[in-house]
Amino acid sequence: MLSKSQIKLITRLKQKKYRLQDGFFVAEGIKVINELMESPLKLHHVFSVTSFNIDANIETIVTDAELKKISFLTTPNNALALFKIPEVEKIDEKELVVALDAVRDPGNLGTIIRLCDWFGIKDLICSMDTVDCYNPKVIQATMGSITRVNINYMDLESFLKTTRNEVYGTFMDGENVYETTLPNKGVLVFGNEANGISEAIGKLVTQKIAIPRFGALQATESLNVATATAIILSEFKRS
Repeated sequence: MLSKSQIKLITRLKQKKYRLQDGFFVAEGIKVINELMESPLKLHHVFSVTSFNIDANIETIVTDAELKKISFLTTPNNALALFKIPEVEKIDEKELVVALDAVRDPGNLGTIIRLCDWFGIKDLICSMDTVDCYNPKVIQATMGSITRVNINYMDLESFLKTTRNEVYGTFMDGENVYETTLPNKGVLVFGNEANGISEAIGKLVTQKIAIPRFGALQATESLNVATATAIILSEFKRS
């Protein structure tokens, strides 16, 4: 049975400031929870309509009605768990690093984290105004990939000023990515959904690249940032 204190703790974790303050994030759905439990992440507590057969001190069996009270989903998905937010690791600049400049949509960030996992990108840098990776919608979109990507929030401009690696940025007037010699290390920057890479960050890009439009009318204004990330990462890895 759920206690009032448990309900209060869970519902407040919808807000970033309380996730940071309490050090927990919420994951929903048996498949996602199982994948997170198999990772190094520390499970704090799980609330489920069916038992996970784990230590009773960290498991509470709830009714469908109780789960609906604490779920952040329109249709609750059988289980909800709290995990400890892990410590971030040092960035490995000997590898290709992805950096995000003010990506705001949770679905986009979640998909980009999955793409980093798929293409073997270990480190993802997020500007301070990028959506929180522990937002419940981001967690759902990552489908467990968040456990395999090291995500750092930092002053992106300061990082790019100090890195010794080439900084690649996606721009409409950039060099055709299919005709560019691409390295196996560097920093690859993707910008905001509406405005692209900001002016301040753009000045620190050492090589502009672009995905050419092949449509006869050349009418499409831009690609979704997650779609662009998939195409660019595929080219970097293919090269």
